Amino acid sequence: MIACRTLAAALRALAAAAARALSPPACAGCDAFLAEAAVFCAGCARTVAPWRPARAGCLPRGAIGSSSATDVALVAFAPFAGALADGIRRFKYGDRPDLARPLGRLLLCAAREAGVGADVVVPVPLHPRRLAERGYNQAALLAAHIASGLGAKLAPRALCRVRSTAQQAQLPRELRLQNVAGAFRVRAPERVLGRRIALVDDVATTGATLAACHDALLGAGVASVTCLVLASAEGGVDDLRSSPRSAPRT
Repeated sequence: MIACRTLAAALRALAAAAARALSPPACAGCDAFLAEAAVFCAGCARTVAPWRPARAGCLPRGAIGSSSATDVALVAFAPFAGALADGIRRFKYGDRPDLARPLGRLLLCAAREAGVGADVVVPVPLHPRRLAERGYNQAALLAAHIASGLGAKLAPRALCRVRSTAQQAQLPRELRLQNVAGAFRVRAPERVLGRRIALVDDVATTGATLAACHDALLGAGVASVTCLVLASAEGGVDDLRSSPRSAPRT
């Protein structure tokens, strides 16, 4: 049953993406026509303030509750606000896998500016039931762009969810840590042993999901983990902020 739902959702998403691929370029935030290759229209771009220069910060230890003794390195393109937040919501919940390409360009820009080096790029996984409902894993689509841009190996199935969890966005902060604790496992530890990992997701809020994945990867013997996200919702990388400017139109 899950396989049938997954196939049906994937076919719907593929058809929608194909239809949009034949359409003129449009703003990731509002679908306004774009006369040139860009991510946002001029109006939406004014609402996006990337951290510049991007560099690896750390999620606050008390906020994420990670069991490891190592700080969790984080690179985020911008705060979760404005047109970027709209674009992420549409990408994640609105059957818009086509937005992986423009949003992936923003994340790759942040990764390169932060000097991120990785041997393997791993997306935060969805539970099979959620994947069947959505038809695609937005983190995996972003990870494909990162792996290609960094010249790293893409490992979309390196991590798996061993149990279904409630959507983090629907839970209060104090329950998010409990929700994802022990929810992730590395499928084949020998494939990531001693490797530098770039862990990709769309948004970091409390950081609980990233921390749970981070701990699972460290437990499998990876050399390092850097978390890459499009947006940080609760200021985990506030120290990275400099003078905001409009989002790049590349």
